Formats: sequence, structure tokens, C-alpha cells
Amino acid sequence: MRGPNLNPPCTGWKQDLPHPDIPSTIEPGLGYQSANHQDLIYLEIPRSIGWAREIMAFISLPSIAFTACLPITIKLSFEYRDFEFVSIGILLLACGIWASTFFLRISISPPRDEPLRFNRARKKIYAYNFKYCWWNPFTTWKVEPVCYDWSQVRAERWSQSGVKWGVMLSIVAPGTNNVVDRFHLNTMGADQHAWAYICTYMQEGPSALPPPGEPKDHNDVLWCEVALRLAPRVEWPAEMDLESRTAP
Repeated sequence: MRGPNLNPPCTGWKQDLPHPDIPSTIEPGLGYQSANHQDLIYLEIPRSIGWAREIMAFISLPSIAFTACLPITIKLSFEYRDFEFVSIGILLLACGIWASTFFLRISISPPRDEPLRFNRARKKIYAYNFKYCWWNPFTTWKVEPVCYDWSQVRAERWSQSGVKWGVMLSIVAPGTNNVVDRFHLNTMGADQHAWAYICTYMQEGPSALPPPGEPKDHNDVLWCEVALRLAPRVEWPAEMDLESRTAP
């Protein structure tokens, strides 16, 4: 089997998917999702993980409750001179504060969606990326929108431990295979079919694709999606928003 083309390959690399300008032999599709928007100028696909955020928010509740009770336990242990348990309690308190902060922030800090826009007229990709540090929930987490030429985009299929898999979009320096940026393509398990969908759109336009499903506003969430309702709305920088939706 041929090795990876990119330097370095993505974590869990399994396969390099076809070059963005090569016609795909795989059936295009977005799995269970539909595009946020699709016309002759640009395609926008979602990267929302709303269900996972609700789980994270639910997990944060017992963690917060457990952490809130620890100072009382530590105080009582200190009064009874049980210094071994005091030490254990302080360690548990530190872990509880970290876990509570992480689960709460990871559920409500990311935006409601992290859409990708593919502008066929300009031959560019626009990514609404959220950057965070999983081991330090006390630092600044923020959205960093980026724009690259379509010719710089490559796709890699990855898998880890047999339970996580997907497609990574890698950005290479012009004329090289050296990676300068990476971000996930999250399409409900569509994987290479989603990449084929995007490439077909950029190469041939929307007429070469199956009729799109009902478009969805990523800022429109259900009343029961508590974590999503608390999350920031998607707000592209004004200049990038206009550029990514229009022709030159």
C-alpha cells in the first residue's frame, strides 16, 4: 500500500483521498446532513456536533456538584486531623475544578456551528474554525476563520482505535506537500463521499450533484438543545462573509 503524500501526514492516517482537481469515482453525498447553502457561487456545509455538546453539558452537572461539596469535606477532615484525606481532598478538588471547567466550556464555548464554505467562483475555501486547548480550559478559546486557495486543499482519511474516523482537510504550501494547516471535515460519517461531493461541486457545479436537502440555518436551534442555545452564534467577519458568498 502506498504511503502518505503529505508531510507530515495527519494523526491516524489511512489513505490520501483524490486530488481536488481529479474527477471522483466515488458517489458524492453528505450522509445524514444537508448543505447549509448551495448555489452557483458557493457551497456551505455544517460541522455541528450538537448532540455531543448536550452530553458534555450533562456530564458537567455531577462534576460541578461533586466539586462544590469537596471544600466542606476537606474542612471536616482538617478539623479531625485526618491530613491524609485532606491531601487527597485537595487533589480531588483540583481535578474536579479542571473537569467541571472543561466539560462546561467545551459544551457552551464553541460556536453553534463551524461551517466550511467552498466558493466556486473564487476557487477558495473558507473555514470557521474554533481553536481550544483541551488540557487548559482556563486559557482563551476563540474562533479563527481562515481562507485558502482551493488548489492548496488536500484530504486524508483517518482512523483511531477503530472507534473514531473521518476526513481531515489539510492545507499545503503552494507547490509542495508540506502541511501548513489542518481542520476536520465533519459530515456524519460520510467521509470520502463528502469529499467527492465537495470536489464535484468545485469541478462541475451544483448541476452535477443530487438535489440538495432542505438548507439549515446553523443559528436556528431547538428549545431542548440547551448547550447550543447558550453557545455563541456564528458570525463571520464582515469582509470575509461578503467575499465568501460572492463572485469576484
